[in-house]
Amino acid sequence: MDLDHAYSLLTNRTKQVSNSKFNEEYRRKLEENLTLDSEGRPLRMLVFRGSPKLSGKSVRHIDEMRRDEAEALTINHNTRQPRFRHLPKREVRVLDATRVRDDFYLNILDWSKKNIIAIALGSDLYLWNSETGKNHKLLQVDGHHDYPASVAWSKDARMVAVGHMRSKIQLWDAETSQIVRSLGGHQRRVGTIAWNGHILTSGSQDKSIINHDVRARNSSSCIRAHTQEVCGLKWSSSGNILASGGNENLIYIWEASKMSSSNFLHQFNEHQAAVKALAWCPYQSDVLASGGGTMDGCIKLWNIQKGTCINSIDTKAQICGLEWNRHHKEILSGHGFSTSEHKNHLCLWRYPCMSKVGELISHSSRVLHLSQSPDGLTVASAGADETLRFWEVFGPAIKQNTRISDLDNLLSLKISPIR
Repeated sequence: MDLDHAYSLLTNRTKQVSNSKFNEEYRRKLEENLTLDSEGRPLRMLVFRGSPKLSGKSVRHIDEMRRDEAEALTINHNTRQPRFRHLPKREVRVLDATRVRDDFYLNILDWSKKNIIAIALGSDLYLWNSETGKNHKLLQVDGHHDYPASVAWSKDARMVAVGHMRSKIQLWDAETSQIVRSLGGHQRRVGTIAWNGHILTSGSQDKSIINHDVRARNSSSCIRAHTQEVCGLKWSSSGNILASGGNENLIYIWEASKMSSSNFLHQFNEHQAAVKALAWCPYQSDVLASGGGTMDGCIKLWNIQKGTCINSIDTKAQICGLEWNRHHKEILSGHGFSTSEHKNHLCLWRYPCMSKVGELISHSSRVLHLSQSPDGLTVASAGADETLRFWEVFGPAIKQNTRISDLDNLLSLKISPIR
C-alpha cells in the first residue's frame, strides 16, 4: 500500500470550478432527489442536530501508519542481523612457557606496541619478538625468595617496568637491556603495575597504591583504602581515572587529580571474591569491566559516571583476565578454577547484552594471564600448563573459506620454546 499517495488524496481536495448551465442543473436535480422528500421537505436522515465533531480520524490514522512505517524501517536498519561470527577452533601458535608461576595474584605478561611480549618465567624475564620469533633474557633475579611478580610496558615501548616479590620495582631500557632506575616504597610483593604517561602506579601485598613519577627522585603519592592485597590496576584511556581491585573483593575508583589523598570516587562491593581482572571499554570511556575470583565468577560492567552496576553475568569460573575487542563490541575472559564442567578456557561475550559468542578450549590448566596485540586482532594467553598460546579471536567477522595451506598449518601446529 502506497501510504504517501493515500495521505495526499485525503489531505488535498480537488477544486472544481464550473460555469456550465448543464452542470448547475444536474447539481440541482441531485439535491432535490437525494435531500428532499416528495413534498419538498428535507429528509430527516440527512439533518444534523448540532455541529458535527471534527474528528479527522481517517487522516490521523494515515499519519500513524506512516509514522509506524518509518519507525519500522529505522528499527530494521538498526537491528540488522549481524554477520556470522567465526571463532577459531585452535590457537595459531603455541610457545613453551616453562616455569610460569601458577599464582592468581601475579601479572607477568604484557604485549608492547612494538610487538614485543614480556613474560616472567620463574626468576627470569624474557622479551619475545612476535614478528621475528627471536627472544632474549632481559633479567635474572638472584636469590630463592625473589622473582618478577608483575610486568608492564611503557606506552612508547621503550621501557619495561618489573615489580618484584621482594617489594622493589625496576625500570629497564628494552633496547639496551640496561636498568634505568629502581623504585621503592612498598614493604611486600608488587603484584600489579600500570603506566599513565610518566606516572607508574604500583599495587602491593602491603595494601598500598603508590604513584611513582619516573622523572622525580621520590614517589608522587601513596594512597591507602584496600584492606588486603592490591591485585589489579587499570588506568582509563584518558588517564583521568584509575580502577583498583583488591583481595578483599572491593573495587575502588580514583580521580587522578585527587590522588594526593585517599579520597576515592566510588567503592564497589558487589563481588564475592578477589578482583584481579579489570578492563576499560574502548568505545564507552565511562564503562569498566571487572571479574571476580573462584567464589564469585562474575563479570560486572560498571558505569563510572553514575557509580552503578549496569550488567552482571555469572560465568561459574574464576576470572583471571579480561580483554576488550576493539573491532567488535565484545569482551574476552580467561578462566581458571570452575564450579561447572567448563574450566581453563577463554570465553567471548557480546557487549552490552553479555550473551556468549563462544569458547576457546585448549589449555589443560587455568588461564592466568591475557594480553592483546598492538593491532587488536590477536590475544596471547599464558596458562598454568606452562604454555603461551596465541588466538586470532578478534579478527574479521566474516568466515573465510579454509585454504589447503591453512589446513596444513593447523594440522602441523608445533610447540616452540620461548627460550
